[in-house]
Amino acid sequence: QVQLVESGGGLVQAGGSLRLSCVVSGRTFSTHAMGWFRQAPGKERDFVGTINWNGAITDYADSVKGRFTVSRDHAKNTVYLQMNSLKPEDTAVYYCAGRPTHIISRFLHEYYYWGQGTQVTVSS
Repeated sequence: QVQLVESGGGLVQAGGSLRLSCVVSGRTFSTHAMGWFRQAPGKERDFVGTINWNGAITDYADSVKGRFTVSRDHAKNTVYLQMNSLKPEDTAVYYCAGRPTHIISRFLHEYYYWGQGTQVTVSS
């Protein structure tokens, strides 16, 4: 059983930074591509960023490119989302997700494991 637990969300002013963490249980973490998605109230869950199994390849939504960075630490079974220059439109619940393949994906339906989400609120 693979479980994902996010943390690090909170309230921050526009222009500030937050780092989200996602701890993954299970020995399969090192072989999984991981992704971050977000869902604002009344909207669909959208792709934010993804990282391949060894951290060498990443991909980002245009809305966050240059501001957000996905990374992973295999020793800690953790994937991170560093968010800089935050904007009020970044306000959402952020979800960590995993897929049992080395290859990254932007598509929500291609992720098999999901965390419970962590709230990020950016005030103007």
